Amino acid sequence: MTGPVLGLDLGARRIGLAVSDQAGQIAFPAGYLDRSSLEADLAALEALVAERAVRRIVVGLPRLLDGRDGTGAAAARRFAAALADRIALPVELEDERLTTAEAERALREAPARRRRDRKHLLDAMAATLLLRGYLARTGGC
Repeated sequence: MTGPVLGLDLGARRIGLAVSDQAGQIAFPAGYLDRSSLEADLAALEALVAERAVRRIVVGLPRLLDGRDGTGAAAARRFAAALADRIALPVELEDERLTTAEAERALREAPARRRRDRKHLLDAMAATLLLRGYLARTGGC
């Protein structure tokens, strides 16, 4: 099954988005989705999946450094299950340890931007790092 993979970094206010190339080898930032309600979030993601011809979805799972579930892990599992029920595609959870910290570090090294822009870039960057890790681990499959 070929086609893009969608990566989601769930936050309380926004969902960071990343998408892979057709071959599922390279991850690119795809912006963010302002969170509204579960139904609205799922509908927006369903539209994005159709628009981008996504074949698989990867949702970040917050884990602690020792491997235990972190804050938000239960919510991420519920969101992934709701998304899988809504969209007839595989939805997988991917350990997202350190992706936000790595994204923050990368943005600090980037040219100065407004604080608001940095927050939005952070969400997309974290999703991209999450998706990059998944693609590397699975070989894009």
